[in-house]
Amino acid sequence: MSWRWLEAALPLGIIAGLLCTIGQLEYRIHRAYHGRPKHVGGDDLWDKAMVQRDKKVIEKFTAASHN
Repeated sequence: MSWRWLEAALPLGIIAGLLCTIGQLEYRIHRAYHGRPKHVGGDDLWDKAMVQRDKKVIEKFTAASHN
C-alpha cells in the first residue's frame, strides 16, 4: 500500500526530466546559433519599435540643440 505513490511518481519524474531536457536543448541551440542567451520575455517587434523611437528622440534632441 505504501508503494502506490511510486506508480504516479515514476511517470511524472520521466515527464519532468524530458521537459527539462527539451528546455536545455532549446537554450543550447539558441545560444549556439545567436551567440548569446535567449532574452526571456523578449519581443522582436517591440524591440524594433523601441529602436525606431529612440532614433526619432535622438534626432529631435540633436535638431533642437543645434537651433
